[in-house]
Amino acid sequence: MRKTNYHMHTERCQHAYGKDEEFVLQSLRQGYKEIGFSDHACWNYDSDFIPHIRMPFFQFRDYKESVLSLRNKYKGSINILFGMEAEYFEKYMDWMLDFCIEENIDYLILGNHFWESDEKGVYYGYCKPKYVKEYFNSMEKAIRTGMYAYVAHPELIMRNPYLKWNDKIEEGFTRICMAAKEMDMPVELNCAGLQHNIRTGTETYPYSKFWELAAKIGCKAIIGLDAHSLQDLDSKWYDLAVNYLNRFDIEIVDSIKKIDYENLKKSQNIR
Repeated sequence: MRKTNYHMHTERCQHAYGKDEEFVLQSLRQGYKEIGFSDHACWNYDSDFIPHIRMPFFQFRDYKESVLSLRNKYKGSINILFGMEAEYFEKYMDWMLDFCIEENIDYLILGNHFWESDEKGVYYGYCKPKYVKEYFNSMEKAIRTGMYAYVAHPELIMRNPYLKWNDKIEEGFTRICMAAKEMDMPVELNCAGLQHNIRTGTETYPYSKFWELAAKIGCKAIIGLDAHSLQDLDSKWYDLAVNYLNRFDIEIVDSIKKIDYENLKKSQNIR
């Protein structure tokens, strides 16, 4: 299995540290064969909302130019893909699809962080129980659009102190896993979450009951470092993730599909 990572952020998201080229060089030192930049996506909001946890819209041009320049500079040494981590904000999905076509985005990964939009301020990792149903509804809708290469940290809601694993949570994750299997979309073992679990002695994400369920349903797993710093690219985290997944009878994949956004637009498969 090749060592790959498609979940990597830049300083533009306002909570990551390190220059773009440093991330590439660190990936080379750690033995990665293919990487993808996937900074938190900019959105063209209807409101005057200014986010502080994602790439501002005005920085997208610099982001694209930097990634494509590094792709060309290190061609032959490491393959570099150009992507973004994006939520499913239903009212903005037509815009996002057009944006991916216009900017020739290689892939999106699904990071289901906020209810409806971050304009509303409801974060699924710390939300009241009344939002749980919509977490699963929006994630299933997102998976079925075909716009995303894989599901990042699918168990993010288990970081929520209000929640414990129960029948409703299991039913929701069952729907997600079945949709992911149907769409042949991997689910991510998130190494940033793994670091958090080890550091705090808790279990949030990755969450073992989720992975038991994903394996039972027949999902594929992919390892995502969710790198916000050079230290996050240390191969020890990748190896720990492999060891974690080996506890379950689940296939680990080391590549993603380039998403054909133009074809999705033609098929109108965005809802």
